[in-house]
Amino acid sequence: MKFHYTDLETCHEARGMVVVIDVIRAFTNAAFAFSRGAKEIYPVGTVEEALQFKAQYPEVLACGEVGGFPPEEFDFGNSPTQTNTLDLSGRVIVQRTGAGTQGVVRSIGADALVAASFVVADATAKYILNCSPEQVTFVITGATWSGGEEDLSCAEYLEELLRGNRPGPEPFLERVRKSRESMQMFFELKEPLFPKSDLDHCAALNIFDFAMPVTRQNGHYSMRAIKP
Repeated sequence: MKFHYTDLETCHEARGMVVVIDVIRAFTNAAFAFSRGAKEIYPVGTVEEALQFKAQYPEVLACGEVGGFPPEEFDFGNSPTQTNTLDLSGRVIVQRTGAGTQGVVRSIGADALVAASFVVADATAKYILNCSPEQVTFVITGATWSGGEEDLSCAEYLEELLRGNRPGPEPFLERVRKSRESMQMFFELKEPLFPKSDLDHCAALNIFDFAMPVTRQNGHYSMRAIKP
């Protein structure tokens, strides 16, 4: 198994198994949405796409952010703290974020896609191993915005697991807590929509036992929670 690393600018060139990582906060939040009962999540690139999808299917909920803040037309934002209070049983969600969902929709050459964060790390590694890919490319979605140290840490942790190693997780999780994105969002801005409890969620390991593979169907990307 060969490993490659890319970002939002070059992920369109990635082939094989592509692992799109957004620890703070999109794919941590998506995992919490699944844990609250969500049936399916449709990642999209723009607010307009999300609202068009919601208009076409009124029962769908829109979540995500622009610049960290949920558009007023969305049903909820990108905070796992908030999402963890919701009853999403059987609901379908359309998600738009500035990093995570961009990595999904831009990875147009991928043979297989999976969204990842630390809260589903072990399950993600198991899912990838079950697929037996010849190559794995990690998309460090945060690299474009804030350096992406938290996403790079998750990618390197996953690579260790895929190589058959069991590294101590704490150094990897500490990189999440001390990342530039974390410092800016949870300590410098002092914004109620960015509670520090979000950081606790984003820096938690293996809370959930499912992976989040993404498929393309009927012109849309679709993410589901799958136990490997």
